Amino acid sequence: MVGASGAVSGVLGAYLLLFPRAHVTTLIILGFFFRLVQIPAMVVLGFWIVLQLLNGLGSFGSSGGVAFFAHIGGFLAGMGLLYVLKPRAWSRAG
Repeated sequence: MVGASGAVSGVLGAYLLLFPRAHVTTLIILGFFFRLVQIPAMVVLGFWIVLQLLNGLGSFGSSGGVAFFAHIGGFLAGMGLLYVLKPRAWSRAG
């Protein structure tokens, strides 16, 4: 079963394939210093998926909490379903 967070993860997976060169504006806070930094979306989402995997592996044996593997499954499903459900015009262009 995939809940809302798994569905949002699917959108992130599709976004990564649709916009591989996109950048994410990120606020970096180091003590009293604040800075906005442009980070490639591939780096941000790569870090996020690794974090989901590590948290999922670390949560074995515990009850309740976050379904980290649903996030990973939603992410992969979004990537796969993008190719299944893409419009015909997009498939001819790419």
